[in-house]
Amino acid sequence: MATVELRFSASPEHVRTARLVAAAVARRAGVEESALDELRLAVGEACSRAVGLHTTLGLTGPVRVSLTEGEKSFAIEVGDDTPGPPASAASGNGAAGDGDELGLAVISALVDEVEVTKDDRGGLIRMSWPTVRATD
Repeated sequence: MATVELRFSASPEHVRTARLVAAAVARRAGVEESALDELRLAVGEACSRAVGLHTTLGLTGPVRVSLTEGEKSFAIEVGDDTPGPPASAASGNGAAGDGDELGLAVISALVDEVEVTKDDRGGLIRMSWPTVRATD
């Protein structure tokens, strides 16, 4: 179950808000301080990619961000409304061409655990980070 869910119109000015919320929730969830800059960058890239796909394809639905605190990890999912097969950096079938592949490559470089798939609503980028607990 998601700890926090965000939905925002596909507009670049909302990406900064998503980054700030993600970093705050990640910090509370126990993600190491040293990983927060990369987390912010990855979330910003994933959200910017979703905004770009929505704009390019003329999609009107919101970009979806789900922040989930697990027992030993913190996960972020960024969803878009793109139709068709999942975009993949390896397969090169992204809907937005080279910019899409570059965005996925940047995310993959920033996050150890990243998965690009589809759900029933559209594309989905799932990223996760380990957490550390003061009580562990």
